Amino acid sequence: MQVLLEGIVGSVAYGLAGPGSDVDRVGVFAAPTVAFHGLHRPKESIVTTAPDVTLHEAAKWCRLAMSGNPTASELVWLPDDLYLTRTRFGDELIGIRTAFLSAPRVRDAYLGYAGQQFRKLVSRGDGTFSSDTRRRTAKHARHLARLLHQGRVLYASGVLPIRLADPGWFLDFGEQVADGDLARAQVLLADAEADFARIRTPLPQRPDEPTIERWLLAVRAAHLPGGVRG
Repeated sequence: MQVLLEGIVGSVAYGLAGPGSDVDRVGVFAAPTVAFHGLHRPKESIVTTAPDVTLHEAAKWCRLAMSGNPTASELVWLPDDLYLTRTRFGDELIGIRTAFLSAPRVRDAYLGYAGQQFRKLVSRGDGTFSSDTRRRTAKHARHLARLLHQGRVLYASGVLPIRLADPGWFLDFGEQVADGDLARAQVLLADAEADFARIRTPLPQRPDEPTIERWLLAVRAAHLPGGVRG
């Protein structure tokens, strides 16, 4: 396989990392094209820990990005200094990043993932729990707020912000929710739902599949025997 694009994502990228935070890496790789013609298709994802790395095969990554998946999508919006591997095909993928966007999928994905974080907060109770559970509660609250912020900006502007302008606000929000102020998270989620309903988005209704298909077919051609790889 060949890694086409890889970068540091997660808390480090957002500016929310603390002393014990993991360094999460996400990437896109191309499997040899002939491997798709055998009895067993190549793995679509490769996940390791220590270091924490998730690599998606090119077609799998495209499907995730087209669905609005926040973790996959942010790979092509990172600041330059967070990329660890950039090939010609990786640069081309960054160049067509807006082709993966669609209004309903962005809205549904960011509200959906934020809703998952909120349900985790509800299941934690009223704040009377262990220090480890409190830490995880603060983390879920931070990610809820971060997802809602990123989703609204992307929906309104067509640009996905990665580094947070005021990470301290998100850290404080997480601590306040972990202290038992669940209402803050509920209000934030309700406000975001209202914003998505009123914002006039520049995003199209569907991703630009022909552009994405051209990129993927070029990757497949380059990874045939004798192909010229980027």
